[in-house]
Amino acid sequence: MNRITKRAREIPPFIVMDVLEKAHELERQGRDIIHLEIGEPDFPTPECISEAAREAIAKGETHYTHSLGIIELREAICEHYQRKYGVKVDPEQVLITSGTSPALLMIFSTLLEADDEIIISDPHYPCYPNFANFLGAKPVFVKVYEEEGFQLRPKEIREKIGPRTKAILINSPSNPTGNLLSRERIEKIAALGPPVISDEIYHGLVYGEKEHSILEFTDNAIVLNGFSKLYAMTGWRLGYLISPPDFIRPLQKIQQNFFISAGSVSQWAGLTALKKAQNDVEHMKTIYNERRTYMIKRVREMGFGLPVEPAGAFYMLVNAKHLADSSYELAFEILEKAGVGVTPGIDFGQNAEGYLRLSYANSLDNIKEGLRRLEEYLAKR
Repeated sequence: MNRITKRAREIPPFIVMDVLEKAHELERQGRDIIHLEIGEPDFPTPECISEAAREAIAKGETHYTHSLGIIELREAICEHYQRKYGVKVDPEQVLITSGTSPALLMIFSTLLEADDEIIISDPHYPCYPNFANFLGAKPVFVKVYEEEGFQLRPKEIREKIGPRTKAILINSPSNPTGNLLSRERIEKIAALGPPVISDEIYHGLVYGEKEHSILEFTDNAIVLNGFSKLYAMTGWRLGYLISPPDFIRPLQKIQQNFFISAGSVSQWAGLTALKKAQNDVEHMKTIYNERRTYMIKRVREMGFGLPVEPAGAFYMLVNAKHLADSSYELAFEILEKAGVGVTPGIDFGQNAEGYLRLSYANSLDNIKEGLRRLEEYLAKR
């Protein structure tokens, strides 16, 4: 008897993890691998944040918190959104989560019944449709294209809206493309009618442009954000959501049942991140931007397609269709033969087949060596 549920059997793998695990296997065999596949800051968490965690432990702040999160952190998030975007948020609209993945699960669970639809770009972060499918809902994809910087087209979203559409999901700056949605397009998407879920986890990691929160344009929206990327806090598992007031109690009940509360020590650390870590963030951003500029120049020299420069996060999605039909096979070939980890585009949707995602969340020396190896591999190939 097969005792494993259909949803557990059929959930797709996160392919970047397959690449990483194969890379680790090669490293155990003595190979030297350059990692350009992982979307994780290579910086240590800023010391002021770590010190705040130590202080919280010393003070005994090691117990369950309010299920919405400590009020001090919720108030600081409201102050941050007021200062950065000019939008007023009440602390009772904020729910602190153990990273943005639980937040995404709670939001989808609150918005989507079985067979309901959610509109998602293609390419997209791989887990978005997996969450929807896991709950029995249906992701509906809108293709985006490299020549436009992978910008969603509001007109094409409108054409996909139907009676079962319950939300539109946007992610700017984007994983995997590193591109930002323009103010004009966000404003038009906000006006389409369905609630907008805005994944703003890469806000702050923007170079030469300005990112916009969905809350600047509509209250009919739920924001996802967190501390992992901007503050180099991936392992702290700390995120949050901002929602309309009528969603908060249902979201809170899901939190109480499934997660109880986010980690207490991480919450106090997050409070210090918002209040004291800006200089550390600016330092990291300066270095990211140096890496970004270098990588853009080199991948273009090597013949990869990149018509629009990515201006956010720490990724770029480059066109490698001239090299292979299968980005999956190409990525593993590059790993085996060049010793460089890259993520196949197919991980991010059918419309990303033929592309490779490169991350510059690694040292400039490692990026230079990785791209040198990649160029050498291409010359031999």
